[in-house]
Amino acid sequence: MHKRWLIAPALLAVGALLAACSGGSPTSTGASDEKVTITYGVWAGTQTPAMKEIAAAFTEENPNITVKVEERPWPEYWSTLQTGAAGGTAPDAFWMLAQNIQPYAAGDQLLDISDAIDSEGVDLAKYPKAVLDLYDQGDGKIYGLPKDVDTNAVWFNKAIFDKAGVAYPSADWTWADFRETAKKLTDPAAGVWGTAAPIDYQGGYYNTIFQAGGQVISDDGKTALIDTPEAQAGITFWTDLQADGSSPTLQQLSDTEAETMFEQGKIGMYMSGAYWALKLYDNKEIQPNVDIAPLPVGEERATVTSGISNVGYAGTKHPDAVKKFLIFASGEQAAEIQAKSGAVLPAYAGTEKTWMAAMPEFTNLQVFIDAKEYSVPLPVQGNAAEWQGEQTKYLTDAWNGTATVEDATKQYADAIDKVLAE
Repeated sequence: MHKRWLIAPALLAVGALLAACSGGSPTSTGASDEKVTITYGVWAGTQTPAMKEIAAAFTEENPNITVKVEERPWPEYWSTLQTGAAGGTAPDAFWMLAQNIQPYAAGDQLLDISDAIDSEGVDLAKYPKAVLDLYDQGDGKIYGLPKDVDTNAVWFNKAIFDKAGVAYPSADWTWADFRETAKKLTDPAAGVWGTAAPIDYQGGYYNTIFQAGGQVISDDGKTALIDTPEAQAGITFWTDLQADGSSPTLQQLSDTEAETMFEQGKIGMYMSGAYWALKLYDNKEIQPNVDIAPLPVGEERATVTSGISNVGYAGTKHPDAVKKFLIFASGEQAAEIQAKSGAVLPAYAGTEKTWMAAMPEFTNLQVFIDAKEYSVPLPVQGNAAEWQGEQTKYLTDAWNGTATVEDATKQYADAIDKVLAE
């Protein structure tokens, strides 16, 4: 899900049939006995059934407000987003990513729900502070609340380990252990690689940059630090795996995504997030062989964290109804619904055990929850979607071994600085 968040920000456009439910200047609030319908934009995936259940539960409590869930596939969701925001046809409520929010907040296209949070007595301490901070635009407004939280770990295939006679990862394994394990698991004759090393910021190299003691962007958000020695060490972790032949090449990973190759039993280990759990759990062929280990430790232990936020459209005709729904959709009852589906690790504190119980055969899901203790916020300064979207342009040569990490990151840092200066 989140690994693919590299598309430039946009707002979901709804059809003409739904235009009456959103767009234009705020008029009706939905707070009276008037019956209203609001739309809720999500992208396609394992979460949609739970989102529909949440919408139904909200309407049961608020009979005058009907919520219609509008699902679009990735990347269509994002490709139609900007048109919807500019043209007044965006959904009333929709999912937002931290790396995409800045242009929409700056363009006054998001609904400020601060007053509703105060009046409803929402306890913000129930949400991970790191995720809340990701959406803070420094303007004193709150545009939404997180519905889920991401951390990263290593998914691994026990059958591949067993066939190679390699011990399963330990909780305190190191970068060197990971690299050596990947080499031992790789079997070219069988078409099996020890790991996958795509150019993936959230599930991949951001984690190792922070583990090396580095940063991607300076604390003040004005300067790229991806070309510092520490950050370069974190990226070298991945280019070494490519150089070892322990991973499919970038071309092979372009032809068949790493997730698919893992499910096909062609990859022994894959770093990714908790959001992948249900998809693997529902794959009954691979499920018995799937297990989870913490990320290997570099100079320190770290994982990046983020999460989807439920936000509203500033142009909705029903702002009060939307605010009420946004608070519900990120609240405890909705979190329990999400957790029972197994589709996502909810952001709301106290619902984690329900999520784990939804997939009992995965006995080590606690790894993702424990990782919150050493998580760091996903770097999203400035127009993050734009500069993150340039990663393959500048890092591909380093991954392929045709440029040094030092040269590639210097060029990428210069490009990031230009975006941050805009």
